Amino acid sequence: MITYFVLLIGIGIAGRIARKENSMADFYLSGRNMGLTVLFLTLYATQYSGHTLIGFPGQAYRQGYIFIMSVTFMTAIIGAYFMYAPKLFVLSKKYKFITIGNYVQHRFNSDTLTVLITISCIIALGNFILSNLKAIGYIVEVSTGGAISFEMGIILLSVIMIIYETLGGMRSVAWTDAVQGILLLIGVITIFIVIQFHYGSLPEIADKIKISNPEFWKPPEMLQKNLWFSTIIVFMFGVSVYPHAIQRIYSARNAKILKRSLQLMIFMPLVTTFFMFVVGIVGVTVFPGLSKQGSDEIALYLIRDIAGNIEGIHLLIVLFISAAVAAIMSTVDSALLAISSLFTEDIYKRYSTVKSEAKLTFVGKAFSWIVMGIMATLAIILPETIWRLTEIKLELLCQVSPAVFLGINFKRLGYKEILAGFAAGTVVALVIMSLSYFDPSFSNKPLGFHAGFWGLAVNMIIVIIYNRKLLRN
Repeated sequence: MITYFVLLIGIGIAGRIARKENSMADFYLSGRNMGLTVLFLTLYATQYSGHTLIGFPGQAYRQGYIFIMSVTFMTAIIGAYFMYAPKLFVLSKKYKFITIGNYVQHRFNSDTLTVLITISCIIALGNFILSNLKAIGYIVEVSTGGAISFEMGIILLSVIMIIYETLGGMRSVAWTDAVQGILLLIGVITIFIVIQFHYGSLPEIADKIKISNPEFWKPPEMLQKNLWFSTIIVFMFGVSVYPHAIQRIYSARNAKILKRSLQLMIFMPLVTTFFMFVVGIVGVTVFPGLSKQGSDEIALYLIRDIAGNIEGIHLLIVLFISAAVAAIMSTVDSALLAISSLFTEDIYKRYSTVKSEAKLTFVGKAFSWIVMGIMATLAIILPETIWRLTEIKLELLCQVSPAVFLGINFKRLGYKEILAGFAAGTVVALVIMSLSYFDPSFSNKPLGFHAGFWGLAVNMIIVIIYNRKLLRN
């Protein structure tokens, strides 16, 4: 693992050496020249993070077979990209976009809307970093038997990530993502095969669950069906507008490479999300009765159990840790880079007299260090589960989606309806989440629907009522 970390720092240095100019576009978009292999791997590594290897098995452990919906919503996300990414790429090349805020400003010409969406994205990405840092802390602590504490694991890897991200920007992040994406794919496939070999086939596991957890086999009730549908919608429209994913759309060398990368991504839920879902289901039969925090560590428990019972398979622990850490680091560094660019390009640059590209890039790097320090501290002290933090992030991000999806496809759409819908949807989502936080008897998913789903529904209704031409179309 130390060798791996040194390699990442080395890639960061190589990214800095390869820098063509000290500009925002070069630092944040790798010079807009990303090829097929690197683009696909960086998209893959960014899409599948700590919540995939830690949060997904934990949620499958708690929910049972109903969480097979995870494969559905991860596939739906790629479908969502095809609804807007090709058109957005063409605009980004023509108008030199760096952030999602650049697109919003160009499309709607509203400073208020641009700043509000930028702030919302920064908050959501901060939450994204927070959930992944918690995952990395669990991994390091459990895999080392407590020799390296939860807190120390977060601090150590946070420092490594901020160093190589600061050195080389998107170029270093994309190159490290390529390494991390390969590690992630190999790790997930290997773990799935070994678990099947050691604990039995899927039919055998299912027979055990019929006895130990018969409630997993009950047909879903209406609330569960609502939750399933709501989760698919929130993930589809939330994840697909990740600011760091949009930056990768901008970074593609050409439209053909972008489309091929997205076509390859369609198959990844089958060999990543589904495999980790199975890990959680297997964990129910091997380690029943775990707490919420314990269930978030179920993949690690299974790996340690296998290594303790099969001679010579300790390498599997190293492989899983490498895959998990790689997935998390590739996501955190991407989110951090996106936060840096959003703050610098869409807020600081807008209100500052500084116009030098080199100075603006420096400001972005400094802001990255501040954000990472804050998120590492919060990851250590906050009690929320990884899955809940993931949900909160998407409740906010999906409110941004009408500006992207409708804005890119309906030319007559104005900023007033988008602003009104975004503001109302965000308020509705925040009110529902706040009420459930202060009053535990109030569900954060009324009638089984996420707060973000209710917010998005209000958001879209306001946009459509405001602009009746959309309804006629």
